[in-house]
Amino acid sequence: MWCYVVTFLIIWAIGWFIRDRRTIETVSDKHVFITGCDTGFGNLLARRLHRKGFQVLAGCLTQKGADDLQNGTNLKTTLLDVTSTESIKKAVQWVTEEVGEKGLYALVNNAGVANPIGPTEWMTVQDYRKVMSVNTFGTIEVTLNFLPLIKRATGRVVNMASVLGRISANGGGYCVSKYAVEAFSDSLRRDMYHFGVKVSIIEPGFFKTAVTSLDTIEEALQQLWSQMCPDARRTYGDKYFQNYLRVQRTIMTVICDPDISKVPKCIEHALQARHPRTRYSPGWDAKLVWIPGSYLPAFIIDAVLAFVLPKPAHRAR
Repeated sequence: MWCYVVTFLIIWAIGWFIRDRRTIETVSDKHVFITGCDTGFGNLLARRLHRKGFQVLAGCLTQKGADDLQNGTNLKTTLLDVTSTESIKKAVQWVTEEVGEKGLYALVNNAGVANPIGPTEWMTVQDYRKVMSVNTFGTIEVTLNFLPLIKRATGRVVNMASVLGRISANGGGYCVSKYAVEAFSDSLRRDMYHFGVKVSIIEPGFFKTAVTSLDTIEEALQQLWSQMCPDARRTYGDKYFQNYLRVQRTIMTVICDPDISKVPKCIEHALQARHPRTRYSPGWDAKLVWIPGSYLPAFIIDAVLAFVLPKPAHRAR
């Protein structure tokens, strides 16, 4: 009996391996629009796809980001603020003129922000809206506006989620927004299946980018701490705040992977493979910590995080 099971698994693994490595024939006629190309993953992805021969159309938030990306590459760029309906519509018009009747082969929703992150009670509803307006509603609105072009080309959508869209390890809008991106991507994939449009989700672990900069994180935490009411601050205590900063420094120093190219490589596979995967999880921590942890009972994850994070000065006994 076990011999048949093992044989079946080996045959399935070989078949999956072969299927996973089949690629499309040409890329030179394929237009790809990427959001959030000023820095980080989007910037590196745009440059890598350009070198591979894709027709890259890059959306940048700032003129400086667009100028820097164009220098030495001749990449085509446009300004795009994913929180602005007017800006999105202008980008759609620009892309429509670039791709013509054949449509848009791929949309990569990369634009995102993280801060502020921290204990939930430290937040205001505006802190949540600030992050979700980019990560969630920006992704949704951009996708909805580009869908006609993507359907015309029987194309693809790649959405940037996160391992923190599986395990909510901290408070703030980031985890909430990435859970929402996961849900939106799943429903989009199922709805687009009948039109031949493929949808992939990228779930990176922790990487050293502007989003995970220690200076940025500490500045945001300092601002959250200072805006809290005195009574709430008293229940946590100054020692808690200092310890929380220390934990964040340790996490970002120990866990963050400096090789950010692992994320663009996954996106490249999602764009070039004949059969792109539903989910990609770049980063050692994603594969060894967060993804396996997401399948564990909640009480185990709760216990681990309670052990790692500092204890408030005044808490229930």
